[in-house]
Amino acid sequence: MLRLVLAVLVLGFTIYTLVDCVQTPDDQVRGLPKILWVAVILLFPLAGGTAWYMGGRPTLPSLPQGRRPQGPRGPDDDPEFLRRL
Repeated sequence: MLRLVLAVLVLGFTIYTLVDCVQTPDDQVRGLPKILWVAVILLFPLAGGTAWYMGGRPTLPSLPQGRRPQGPRGPDDDPEFLRRL
């Protein structure tokens, strides 16, 4: 039973990694060309998927130092809302 659970987990990780690799735009893939990443992921499921997330996947854009991301703020962070209370 444990072998079956491990096999399903490895299969799920491989499929998730493969889909992530295929959907990534070609110009954002790091390290190897996309077709080689697909081959590595398929030939070495755990090692290839881990290598993709560590070395091939695009990095998130970093924010300039001192800048906070703009987005919805909670009511307790909004001075105007707190004044109206």
